[in-house]
Amino acid sequence: MTPPQESASASQVRILVLTPEHVEFRWYSALLDREPELEVDLTWCPDLVDCEDLLRNAQFDIILWDCVFHGGSGEAFLQYLAVSGHDRPVLAISADHAADRAPELLRHGAADYLCKSELNQWSLGRAVRCLWYRSQLGRAEQGQLRREVASGFINRDLFFDRLQQALLRAERGRHRLALLHINLDDFRTLNESFGYQKSDQLMLKLAERLRSSLRRVDSLMRIGGDEFAIIIEKVEDSLDVTQVIRKVVSSLDEPLTVAGQTVMVSASVGVATYPEAGETPENLLRRANRAMFEAKRDPGTSYRFYDQQLHISAGYQLRLEADLRNALRGQELELYYQPRIDLATEEVRGVECLIRWNHPERGLVRPDEFIPAAERSGLIVPIGYWVIEQACERLKQAADLGHPGLVFAVNLSFRQFHDRKMTETIFRIIYNANVDTSLLELELTESAMMHDLDYARRCLRELNQLGVSFALDDFGTGFSSLSNLQHLPISLLKIDKSFVQDLGHTADAEHIIRAIISLAHSLQISVVAEGVETEGQLEFLRQQHCDEIQGYYFARPMPWDDLVKFLQNQSQAACLQS
Repeated sequence: MTPPQESASASQVRILVLTPEHVEFRWYSALLDREPELEVDLTWCPDLVDCEDLLRNAQFDIILWDCVFHGGSGEAFLQYLAVSGHDRPVLAISADHAADRAPELLRHGAADYLCKSELNQWSLGRAVRCLWYRSQLGRAEQGQLRREVASGFINRDLFFDRLQQALLRAERGRHRLALLHINLDDFRTLNESFGYQKSDQLMLKLAERLRSSLRRVDSLMRIGGDEFAIIIEKVEDSLDVTQVIRKVVSSLDEPLTVAGQTVMVSASVGVATYPEAGETPENLLRRANRAMFEAKRDPGTSYRFYDQQLHISAGYQLRLEADLRNALRGQELELYYQPRIDLATEEVRGVECLIRWNHPERGLVRPDEFIPAAERSGLIVPIGYWVIEQACERLKQAADLGHPGLVFAVNLSFRQFHDRKMTETIFRIIYNANVDTSLLELELTESAMMHDLDYARRCLRELNQLGVSFALDDFGTGFSSLSNLQHLPISLLKIDKSFVQDLGHTADAEHIIRAIISLAHSLQISVVAEGVETEGQLEFLRQQHCDEIQGYYFARPMPWDDLVKFLQNQSQAACLQS
C-alpha cells in the first residue's frame, strides 16, 4: 500500500485507487501523470483491510474503484463506500461496456463510470477533472449555506429551488421524500432573555448539531428566524423518516451553551411526505407547516405527520425503541430455551437460547416485532451481549444440575459484526463466566457476514481458537456459498423449517434436505433440522441420518425453570428404559 502524503495543496487532487493489481495502479498513474491541469496524488490500496483503515484515517478527494477490487455485490460495496468514504465521489472502472454496467453502478452511488477498453489519458483525466470540480463546487455551496445560517440570512428562493430539485429526483427515481419543518418553541422569550445576537448564535450551534446528525443525502436550511427545514431524500417507508426524526429529537433534547450559559430548547416538528402530502414545494411546505402546528399542542419537543397513518406507524416505532431501551435496563428481557434432540439417542443434546420481552403493559412482545426495531436502532448489539452473558450463566447452572454436556446456542445478529470490538467483548464475557467454551455455540446467517466478510472471517477464527463453535442458520434459504462452508469454522448446519414443513407436500423439499445432509456430512459437518412437528417429518429425517432435530414435536421454547423439569423428566425416562 502506498502511504498518502501528510498534506496536499489546494490544487492537488488526492485519489485513493482501489485495485488488487499493482500493474493496474501503475497504468492509472501513468495516464494521470500526463494530466496538465491538475496535480494528482495517488494512493494505492490492494485489499479491503487497508481500505477501511485509509478511509478512516486519511483524506481523499476522489475514490477510483476498479470493480474487481471487491468480488461481491457492486451495490453492497458502493453502500460500504458511501458510509465509509465521507461523501467522496466514486469513479468506477471495469472491463464491461458502459451500456451494460454503468446504469446499475450509477444508480447505486457511483459518480461516474469508465470502460477499461476505452480508457486513455484524455478520458481518465476528463473524468477526474469533472469529479474534482463538482466536489469543489459542492464544498463552496456548503460554505455559503453555513455563512447564510450564521448571518441569519434567509433565502427562501434557494430553499424552494432545492426542494423542487429534490422532488424531481424523487419522481425520476420513484423514491419517496419527506420534508421536516422545525419551529423552536417560545423563541421570543429567548430573544428577550439573550438578545438577538446571542439568539442567532444559538441558532447557528443548533444548525451545526442538526447537520451532523443527518445523512449525506439530506439538506438543512434555515427558512425563518426560528425555523429550519430538512429535506430527506431516498425514503423507502416511514421507518427511514423515523430514524431521521430520532436523531433530530435527540439533537434538540441536548442542552446548548451560548456565551457561557446553558440553554435548553424544545421544538415542534411537522412532517410531510411526497407523494402522499403533495407534489409541489408549496404544498409540501404548507402541509408540513400544518403538521408542525399540530405538534405545538404537545409539551416539549414533539412531532406530527401530515399523513395520520404514517404518524401512527412512526410513533409506534419510536415508542417501541424507547421501551426496548428501558427493557434492557429494567430486566424485562428473558431467555427461553428450545431443546435440540439427538436422533440417534433421543437425548437432549443442546438448547437454542431465544429472547423474549415481557412488556409491563403489552405483555409478551413477539421477537419478530421487536428484533427488527432493535436492529434498526443498534440496540441489538448490547442485547446480543446480554444474551451471551445469560447463556454462559445458565450453562454453568446446567452443569451444576447434572447436565454437564449441554450445548447452549445463541443467535448473532448481522449488527454484531458492525462492532469492531466484538471478539474482545465475547472473550471477556466467556472469561468472566469461566465456562467450557466448547459448549457455547454461536448461530449466524450468511447475510450477517456480508457487511465485511474478511472481518467476519477473522472474528470467527479468533473465537474458534477459544473453543467456541459455529452453526450456520437457515441454510438453503439465501445465497448459500459452498466456499463459506470450506473456509469458515462451521461445525453445524441448520436446515430451515420451511423445507421441513414442506415434507409430504413437495418432492423438492425432500431433494433439498437430502442434498443438504449429504453435503454437510461429506464436509464433516453435523445437521440440525428446525421446525419438526409431525411423526412423518421425524421419520424422514431419521432415514436421511439427520443428526439432531428441533421443533414442537418434542418441545416448544420454554423458560429456564420449565427446561430444568424437562431435563429431569428426560433423565428419569432414560433410567427407566435402562
